[in-house]
Amino acid sequence: MYKLMIVDDSNIIRNRIKRGYNASQFELVGTATNGIEALDLFKKLRPEVITMDLTMPGMDGLECISRIIDIDPDVHILVVSALSDKATGIKALELGAQGFICKPFTDEQLIEALNEVVLDDY
Repeated sequence: MYKLMIVDDSNIIRNRIKRGYNASQFELVGTATNGIEALDLFKKLRPEVITMDLTMPGMDGLECISRIIDIDPDVHILVVSALSDKATGIKALELGAQGFICKPFTDEQLIEALNEVVLDDY
């Protein structure tokens, strides 16, 4: 069972991920609405898997990914973004994220993407 944290400034997307992930494999331990909250929560909860939006107020996803990876290089980060901008997605992967999924997404796409980011543990 992996501890999961959802980071997104959209309540709709947070709820969408809450409904869509595989509860037999992941336990939701926290949600954050921006990178600053996410960093604080990460330090307290130490989730193994994070879904990360890129465009948020306060601290964006790229900076948040960079800071979280500095704390724990083994964390699994799935970028969930509406940006069709491939360069930003590539930058997130360069910073240490393991996967990228575009909004909108289906439950199947979400589960598949989450499974892919944790696969290197098996």
